[in-house]
Amino acid sequence: MRTNGVLLAVLLVGMAVSAGGCVAAVVAVGAGAAGTVAYISGDLEAVESRSLADVYEATLKAVGELELSTTRESKDALSAVIVARDAQDKKIMIKLRASTEETTKISIRVAVFGDETKSRLIYQKIRENLYK
Repeated sequence: MRTNGVLLAVLLVGMAVSAGGCVAAVVAVGAGAAGTVAYISGDLEAVESRSLADVYEATLKAVGELELSTTRESKDALSAVIVARDAQDKKIMIKLRASTEETTKISIRVAVFGDETKSRLIYQKIRENLYK
């Protein structure tokens, strides 16, 4: 599993370098369970070494704790989508996709053009719930 995270980090760094400033990317390889986190073109992308079911439950908890208004939830064995709205009525879309049985890709977009600060706060809250 750790090898997949390292490979993804190398891939994301390569994409950021080849884009030559067109894409704002921040890549961080976290200690322990965190995989790779990148903010690219309005989407926060992350990989967690946890099952889709675990990440989905942590995401629902995070949305509730942040007092976001959920407008849609859907989940199957391979993916999940949670759509919510914040106090400014900005749409927040959180997509989860199982990469393996124990690895889940998370994508967070706030509003049409993205909001890195809010996306990172949401992701942080998801991680807090995942690793309590």
